Amino acid sequence: MATTSPSKNPASRTRAIHFILLFGLVSALGDITYETGRGVSGAFLAFLGASATSIGLVSGLGEFLGYGLRLVSGYLASRTRAYWVATFLGYGLLISIPLLAYTNRWEIAAIFLILERIGKAVRSPAKDTMLSHASYQVGRGWGFGIHEALDQVGAFLGPLIFAAVFAQRQSYRDGFTILWIPALLTLFALLLARLRVPNPEELENTPTTEVEVNSQKNSALPRVFLFYSAFTFFSVAGFANFQIISYHWVTRSIVPAAQIAIFYAVAMGVDAIAALIIGKTYDKFGLSSLMVVPLISLPLPFLAFSSRYPLAILAAVVWGIIMAVHETIMRAAIADIVPGEKRAFAYGIFNTLYGAAWFVSGALLGILYDQSRIGLFVAIVSLEILALLTFPFIVKSRSRQPESR
Repeated sequence: MATTSPSKNPASRTRAIHFILLFGLVSALGDITYETGRGVSGAFLAFLGASATSIGLVSGLGEFLGYGLRLVSGYLASRTRAYWVATFLGYGLLISIPLLAYTNRWEIAAIFLILERIGKAVRSPAKDTMLSHASYQVGRGWGFGIHEALDQVGAFLGPLIFAAVFAQRQSYRDGFTILWIPALLTLFALLLARLRVPNPEELENTPTTEVEVNSQKNSALPRVFLFYSAFTFFSVAGFANFQIISYHWVTRSIVPAAQIAIFYAVAMGVDAIAALIIGKTYDKFGLSSLMVVPLISLPLPFLAFSSRYPLAILAAVVWGIIMAVHETIMRAAIADIVPGEKRAFAYGIFNTLYGAAWFVSGALLGILYDQSRIGLFVAIVSLEILALLTFPFIVKSRSRQPESR
């Protein structure tokens, strides 16, 4: 039986916009806190006496848990639909970062850093699911694009705030202490979002029969999601991360070490602007716009691993655009291909695969960089071509699937 399309009335649209903007503020304040912690964690752990091996293990474990646990949190969110509980709990763990101001042992600091990554894993699937409901009213791409743009404003400002405090006081403690302000404001903004729109699912409600509801709850994830997962893995595994790129720039004396943070800030600024454009593009062209992911990733290694400063600048810009695509339309597409009842679980799977692909990218490209520069180029091109070859299966499977609500 066909379902009635969700209503898009002015009142619902206004509530959806308010929700997206409030969640964008939540993410911006959260990014000021945790992106700052991530940015200086290596230097801080070294300051406390940790070895390079310890720092590598802590960061690796944190990223693994930060992505891997999303499969579990996504499944639980889908089963319980306690989206707000998971979101508040996840953002609550942000206090782990300002708590770094009160430790002088690297082992304790490592625990706080890992707790923050676990918080990210707990909240992400639930948060993305609620955003997907609100974004239905304004366009999936545009909704996620607004959120990503605001999110990256925080990622841009946070390290600069910390750097300013540290430059003035020469104290990690003072730098981390000031992060209590955005951490607590994050929870306050989240409370406002909860009070303004307590049930985001209502923004995408569709009247269905009891039989249809039971069928949706008991069905497996749609076939198109399987091909989309493969596309995601290949395209992200072939994406050179900023760490290996900046390593090349510094060791080859292409970009001065003091400018690396500036280059990263440029990439984050580009990400914020590009997210809005890419989001609108997705709403106009739909899934076909995903083709830009592997296509724009293909030239990146030839720019990033060159020996010319102007190409390094261009690489930072391209890297920011690719990140904007990852954080907007790759998340928005899931809302269009997976029913609401399964969406949090799908986001958990997506984020887990995304993290696994990041791990493969870092390990594979790092090894190839040391062993064979040609091999590095071949690996990246091959993975992005595999992503392109997977795309027709997404289109074919999607054409046979009714629109997700």
